[in-house]
Formats: sequence, structure tokens, C-alpha cells
Amino acid sequence: MAADATTPDPRTKYHVGGFPRQEQDQPGLLSKTDPAPDHGEDTYTGSGKLTGRVALITGGDSGIGRAVAIAFAREGADVVISYLPEEQDDAEDTAEWVEKAGRRALLLPGDARDEQYCTEMVELTVAEFGRLDVLVLNAAYQENREGLENLPTAEFDRVFKTNLYAVMWTARAAIPHLKPGSSIITTSSIQAFDPSPELIDYAMTKAAQVAFTKALAQQLGDKGVRVNAVAPGPIWTPLIPATSWPDKVESFGADTPIGRAGQPAELAGAYVYLASDDASYVSGAVLPVTGGKGL
Repeated sequence: MAADATTPDPRTKYHVGGFPRQEQDQPGLLSKTDPAPDHGEDTYTGSGKLTGRVALITGGDSGIGRAVAIAFAREGADVVISYLPEEQDDAEDTAEWVEKAGRRALLLPGDARDEQYCTEMVELTVAEFGRLDVLVLNAAYQENREGLENLPTAEFDRVFKTNLYAVMWTARAAIPHLKPGSSIITTSSIQAFDPSPELIDYAMTKAAQVAFTKALAQQLGDKGVRVNAVAPGPIWTPLIPATSWPDKVESFGADTPIGRAGQPAELAGAYVYLASDDASYVSGAVLPVTGGKGL
């Protein structure tokens, strides 16, 4: 039976087929990503699930972080976006979408590998808004590896500092400010469960994030603070053409049961759910958004 406007076919709801061969330097930028990812700019409709809350999103300038920022704003939250200085244009564009939704946006450029920056972005959030309700630990770095024997220590260190140290530093700074009903959401990955050899160090950090999420959920449960993770599959963001694998970009996401790569917009609802009161009895969970690939 064919799908209709009421029940869109997930196989064709977003971009289908391959992607043009392309490559970017890190960090990837939206202006150089072809086709442009869909962050829900024209489609996400809010219903007040996060009215009056304040969310801090790391890596919120583009990709999944941008989709979450737009959705959170349309659900009624003020949004703080952390990002690398090189991503200023993308961050400013995301802030405009937040403000179009009638919410306040605060931009905090910096490098998550800096412990002081991770601490200060929490402090600046609380100073500006007087509270912090939702912490989305989304910033990440990955790079194609041609064998562990060729992995430089400096690159290994960059992945771990960005994907793990920053997660710990930022959460540690945020916990004293989180009240009952607050939540922490980590962006893990299908790589935590089904690692690709060319992403060995990235996959290691994503598996560690799952352990972090489950352990912290137990630690903070008696404080009324929930901790969960989202595990995306292949999602089309600027990070993909910036991963130094131009030969793989063309078929990116085609091996999923749905048959295509996902779009950032398809992640937004998962984060809204985990941040909202709808998920009041959900903690320590890992929510897969993988196009049908199993964890």
C-alpha cells in the first residue's frame, strides 16, 4: 500500500540516493555541505513541551545540535549554543532560528578541549538565564583512520578530549545547578555498538559515553535528574564530508534498512522527548535513531 501525506514513506521522506563526492577540512561547515542538511527549519512544529526552560547544547551550530536547538526553541526553551570559533557563521544562523521562535539565544564560542571553557560555558549560562535545565552533550570529533598503527597520538588525544573529557568537564560543572526535573542528554552513536574499523578511536569514545550515561543516571536519580543518550546512525551533517573519506560519501547511509542517510531533523524529536516531562520515568536509556540498524 502506498504512503500518503498522512503517512509519509520513511524511505523517501528526506534525501534519497547518493551524495556528491566532497571533502572538507575540520570542522565541517554548512555552507560547504552539498546537499544542505535538513534541520527542521521549515518543518518542526513545537507544542510547548519545554516552555520556560534553559538548554545548553554543545556543538549546537550545525548538524544534530542545530536541529535540537531549533526544536527546543519551538518547544519554548531558551538556548545556549557552544561551538568552535571557526563555526561562527553557522552558529549565528542557528541563533536566528532560535530567536524567530521567540526565544533567547546565547552564543559561546570556544574549544571544548579546554577545561576552563567547559566550566565557564555553564557558569555563563546560569549568569545569563539564572538556571540550567537541559544539558545536551553533543560536540564530537571524528576522522578516518587507515589502521591503528597510523593513528597519531595527537589525533587520538583530540578525539578523547573532545568526546570524553569535555563531556565530563561540562557535566561536572552543570550538576550543582541542575534541579529535580532537569536532564542531561549525551549524543552517543551506533558506533558504540557496531564500530567501524576506520573510526576506531571515535567508536571507543562513543562506547565510553554509553557507560558514562548509565553510571551518571544511577548517581543522579535520587536528585531527580535524568540522564539519557541518543545513538544516531548515519546522519548527514558537515562532519561527514569533513571525515576524510570522500570515497564513502557517495553511498553514505545506503546500507541501512531504510535505505538512506538520516537528516538532523529526524533526531530532534528524540531529544525533545528525553528532555520533556513525557520521559519522566526514563533514565539511563540509549535511544537509537539509526534507520533500522540494530544496536
